[in-house]
Amino acid sequence: MPKQGIHPNYHEIRVVCACGNNFATRSTSKNDIHAEICSNCHPFFTGKQKMIDTAGRVERFRRKYAKVGTPAAK
Repeated sequence: MPKQGIHPNYHEIRVVCACGNNFATRSTSKNDIHAEICSNCHPFFTGKQKMIDTAGRVERFRRKYAKVGTPAAK
């Protein structure tokens, strides 16, 4: 028998993804969880590659390294 009074209380909460998927689970937290990626939209599970660009990071990277070319042969 497990010891009484040492285990946390679990509450039923909702997990809401940015893609719109949501599901119920249990957690020690009383608040809902908001996720950016879930199993319905993650490329590993869907087989589709999706580019997630947060605040233009990919474009900034491309501009930064577009200036750097291959070294000129002498």
